[in-house]
Amino acid sequence: MRATLLLLPLIFAIASSMSLNINQLNAIMPAGNKANLAKYLPHLNQAMAWGGITTCPRIAAFLGQIAEESGSLHYMEEIASGAAYEGRRDLGNTHPGDGRRFKGRGPIQITGRNNYAAASKGIGHDILNHPTDAALPQYAFKTAVWFWNSRGLNAQADKNNQAGFDQCTLRVNGCLRCSSTHADVRNAFWRKAKSVLGC
Repeated sequence: MRATLLLLPLIFAIASSMSLNINQLNAIMPAGNKANLAKYLPHLNQAMAWGGITTCPRIAAFLGQIAEESGSLHYMEEIASGAAYEGRRDLGNTHPGDGRRFKGRGPIQITGRNNYAAASKGIGHDILNHPTDAALPQYAFKTAVWFWNSRGLNAQADKNNQAGFDQCTLRVNGCLRCSSTHADVRNAFWRKAKSVLGC
């Protein structure tokens, strides 16, 4: 009896943990490149498991954000050159060339020397000295999950409501009502993910 009681938390953790399959990912991001989605899926699932994004509400909220940020995982690197971030001390860009060097990469598009330095420690890989690695799938999804967890977003996703998702949008994008936030697009991806995944 005691052994059974000791196993209950483990059984519950396994039962409440989920990952994505390719059909679900394709349904949530129908405009995504099918070959890229298939290539990225193992890295996405591994990173989400690593960061505790393993319940339906957490996965749906995470996908709602990264789908908008990356254009349905089309872009792992910001299209712009990054020159606009040159000299941005709030991002830690204090060295010549930092704007381009530390432009947005990964599905959450982490940006700036400070974020790259913190993410390097968080994921255990030196993207500070190898910034283009942040666009490689084996690191890109981990940087997104690191960013997500560093802002306490699992707790917001757990609310599984609009107010919680709005907090995710605000902490990922820095603005909730700005036109560049594309809150309507994020909301649509989130609702689609909730529908496909069943939460």
